Amino acid sequence: QVQLVESGGGLVQSGDSLRLSCVGSGSTFNSNTIAWFRQTPGLERQFVAGFNWQGPYYTDSVKGRFTIFENSAKNTVYLQMNSLKPEDTAVYYCAFADRWGRPTRIAEYDYWGQGTQVTVSS
Repeated sequence: QVQLVESGGGLVQSGDSLRLSCVGSGSTFNSNTIAWFRQTPGLERQFVAGFNWQGPYYTDSVKGRFTIFENSAKNTVYLQMNSLKPEDTAVYYCAFADRWGRPTRIAEYDYWGQGTQVTVSS
């Protein structure tokens, strides 16, 4: 059983930065894929960024603004979000997949955190 706990969300203004953290227990991150998804009310959860031994990968809308990286000693994956926009407002979820490659679909992930709210005001 893998448990994921996110933190770091909050209310910021357009152009500001935030760093989200995802702490895992029950398995090590460095042999699997960890990703961030986000969801707004009424819409399906969407892939944002993922990380495994093959490196990071991102959805197009956040490339150049968001960075995903890990601290394996702390079993923690971070999402550094810069130049935030109002359209980045969502609940952000950390997810764990027992696979490699470039998984981006919800069904490819086995465990989820509880989510952390990010709100960007204009």
